[in-house]
Amino acid sequence: MEEKKFDINSILGFVLIGAILIWVMYNNQPTEEEIQAEKAKQEQVEKAKDQEENAAVVDKIPSVDLKDSTALAQYKGTLGAFAYSATLPSANGNTTVFENDLVRFEISNKGGQIVEAVLKNFKTFDSIPVYLVKDGNASFNLSFGTTDNRTLNTQDLFFEPNLSKNGENQVLSMKLKTSSDTYLEYRYELKPNDYLVDFTIRSQGLNGVINSSQPVTLDWKLKGIRHSRSINYENRYTRLTYQNDGSTSKLSQGGDDEETENDIKWISYRQHFFSSILVNPNNFSEAALTSKQLFEDEGPEEQFVKMYTTSTSLEVKGGELNENLKWYYGPTDARVFKNYKDLNLADSIPFGWGIFGFINKHVFTPLYDFLSSVFPYGIAIIVMTIIVRIALSPVTYKSYVSQAKMKVIKPEVTEISQKFKDNPMKRQQETMKLYRKAGVSPMSGCVPGLLQIPVFYALFMFFPTAIMLRQKSFLWADDLSSYDIVYKFPEGFSIPFYGDHVSLFPILASVAIFFYMKMTTGQQQAMQQPQQEGMPDMGSIMKVMIYISPIMMLFFFNNYASGLSLYYFVSNLITIVIMLVIKNYIINDDKIHAKIQENKKKPKKENRFQKKMREMMEQAEQQQKKR
Repeated sequence: MEEKKFDINSILGFVLIGAILIWVMYNNQPTEEEIQAEKAKQEQVEKAKDQEENAAVVDKIPSVDLKDSTALAQYKGTLGAFAYSATLPSANGNTTVFENDLVRFEISNKGGQIVEAVLKNFKTFDSIPVYLVKDGNASFNLSFGTTDNRTLNTQDLFFEPNLSKNGENQVLSMKLKTSSDTYLEYRYELKPNDYLVDFTIRSQGLNGVINSSQPVTLDWKLKGIRHSRSINYENRYTRLTYQNDGSTSKLSQGGDDEETENDIKWISYRQHFFSSILVNPNNFSEAALTSKQLFEDEGPEEQFVKMYTTSTSLEVKGGELNENLKWYYGPTDARVFKNYKDLNLADSIPFGWGIFGFINKHVFTPLYDFLSSVFPYGIAIIVMTIIVRIALSPVTYKSYVSQAKMKVIKPEVTEISQKFKDNPMKRQQETMKLYRKAGVSPMSGCVPGLLQIPVFYALFMFFPTAIMLRQKSFLWADDLSSYDIVYKFPEGFSIPFYGDHVSLFPILASVAIFFYMKMTTGQQQAMQQPQQEGMPDMGSIMKVMIYISPIMMLFFFNNYASGLSLYYFVSNLITIVIMLVIKNYIINDDKIHAKIQENKKKPKKENRFQKKMREMMEQAEQQQKKR
């Protein structure tokens, strides 16, 4: 039989195809003149789009000069009973500051809504305070009918503010009045050192004003402000999430999406590391939710990530409104959400689904939280990596022992293949018989690898969403929750699928995985069965993958969290060391061979599956002989 050799032409072919693709994409890039022309055109389109979207977020009404008696009379004529609110000194666009040590709100007289929300302890990538609401990017409105056949929107009307204290809590009452003692009230209450705001909507004396036969519609809209260096990276973890019927659901991460759901407890407008959440402990009976992506490319001019909207109805009971809601404006942080266990806000964090999310939420998050309280953040990642690899070392050992057993019996497998090369069915039958006698299973080397997949995926989700890593530096990386940059390409130049920068941690991780695959592939080839006729040459494929996999990892992780690349770099180094220790100091091929020979002498009892497989193969062999 011809010996299969490493095909250098295959590698050259892969490299040549990749080089051609990169050359074609690079040469098809637009010229500088075309880029400038397109930018000018795009700016006009964006300006028109921004005007349209801002109108969608904050519906403007014609400005009214309240000193003009004629204009005031006309304005009052459109408001009916609520015209009284336009006669008060508060009928202006002034705002009231409402804050504690963590968050600062500004509440506008017009609409009684939050027009500014800033988190005091956080900065953006360019050192600007983190604003969740600012410059008209959000609106909150109640639309309702009146008994005199008018339809009014609270965002067009003027509320009267009253700031007070309830113990240590800040209380802001915003009243939309129809008289001195009849009104619609938004009541905000904020505790010290808390991100959660108690928000009550209630009316007094409006049972003859509000038309209870028509629904009161609550509309909440928000354009997510960009906070990260890469808007594409931020967008991966920016998503509308909601909880209904005890389970958490999400709108699409990419592109536009909409959904109408029932019995919703909370709605989260997540912006990667920060969230704006509206909570109804008694559930919204039904809500229409939408999410729309607002940016098109990675340019610095892109300021908004997604547009979120919610439309739901509030029930009027006895002609009056009385809803106890809650606002949350703060970090998407499991440590903070622990303070609100009854609301299940931690479910809005993208830990991953199923067993992956369980491991991330209950193992890695508390483990790293503890380690980072003891060690610097980068060192804590290394320590956690060591702990994980030590915990998985029995699995690595099992896998290596299985490979060693397969390597020891390979000569016998080769002998069977040569003996029955013209009878594939008999060859397979005798090979399985050898495995059974020797106490060896080809699958036993795969199972340990499968057991590591939940850990791999859980960590893949942990690092990009761990807010404790945000803006924490280590070595040359200034933010472990984002990619590191050791070289920035000239402006306008970008490598397709790679980016406009070079990250060093992914390079180190790719080098480590190359040597790891070099070791494991050599071991796998030593235990590999002889190639069967008509089957692909797995040896050549694995040799090519040694080079392709690190390159794929380099491209993929160049735009991911540097903390993740640091973990894989250290993890592969530790795995290589563990494998060398197992190979040179723990596993002895002679002892394994002696153990296999001893197993052959022992009578083997077939389990049901093995018996069934043997019978099926014998039947297939008999049918083949008859044919």
